[in-house]
Amino acid sequence: MSDTTHDGAVALSDRPSPDDGLSPAELAGKYGLSVSGARPGLLAYARQLWGRRHFILAFSQAKLMAQYSQAKLGQVWQVATPLLNAAVYYLIFGLILHSGRGMPHSVFIPFLVTGVFVFTFTQSSVMAGVRAISGNLGLVRALHFPRASLPISFAMQQLQQLLFSMIVLVVVAVGFGSYPSLRWLLMIPALVLQFLFNTGIALVMARLGSKTPDLAQLMPFVMRTWMYASGVMFSIKVMLAGKPPWIGQTLQYNPAAIYMDLIRYALIDGYGASNLPPHVWVAALFWAAFMGIAGFVYFWKAEERYGRG
Repeated sequence: MSDTTHDGAVALSDRPSPDDGLSPAELAGKYGLSVSGARPGLLAYARQLWGRRHFILAFSQAKLMAQYSQAKLGQVWQVATPLLNAAVYYLIFGLILHSGRGMPHSVFIPFLVTGVFVFTFTQSSVMAGVRAISGNLGLVRALHFPRASLPISFAMQQLQQLLFSMIVLVVVAVGFGSYPSLRWLLMIPALVLQFLFNTGIALVMARLGSKTPDLAQLMPFVMRTWMYASGVMFSIKVMLAGKPPWIGQTLQYNPAAIYMDLIRYALIDGYGASNLPPHVWVAALFWAAFMGIAGFVYFWKAEERYGRG
């Protein structure tokens, strides 16, 4: 009896499986399996991000509140830091180097403060993007979620910080004679476009920084060069008068300069349209769409590699 049972078991185990000869990919397709952590399609990935929108907002708010939690003045530093930077730049570039020539003080001071605040928005988004993945590896490895949530959340954190700082910016503008008008409403589309641009570049930097942590040490030098080339402390048009036209045009059409100038034009009464390059809104829209889409696709292509060694 036992021999028959044993022979039957052997015979049963020797029967060919219907899955014999199938490759791993064919087996996965047959049984509806997928690789753990595999990158979803682009549209599916976008839907996943939309589904995490509450997490993205809450995470950005938590990071914003924790940013200066150890400082005695707390959130006051959100405004004090760029304001102190503006004061230093005014001392050096305004009083000593006279980079505001051609502009009265009632225009130059709001011009300078606006430039510092708006450029800081982009600068902080870039720097936060570099560390978005490499600085949150514990979260990335512990939980399954679309990794783009992190750089997007950091860009949103910087937007909230800028909106808080805009209160001071408005006070400075009014204090130097620029009063509210319908033109101030142009700040809304300008900031929306800058936010899209910043989000795209934060996504690019997040992917680069995830594999090259030393990039965080290099970026301050890159951002400082970009700041000086964007006319934060001076008018590009005035400072480059007499130089080959292509130099000034190249600097004026760089995205940081475009978004700064649009907000300066909207906010400061003495900063007219003659200071803006031609087709400035088209350029602003182009940079926002190009960097937003390109950054999203570039980041998505490496989705399954984040946090894996």
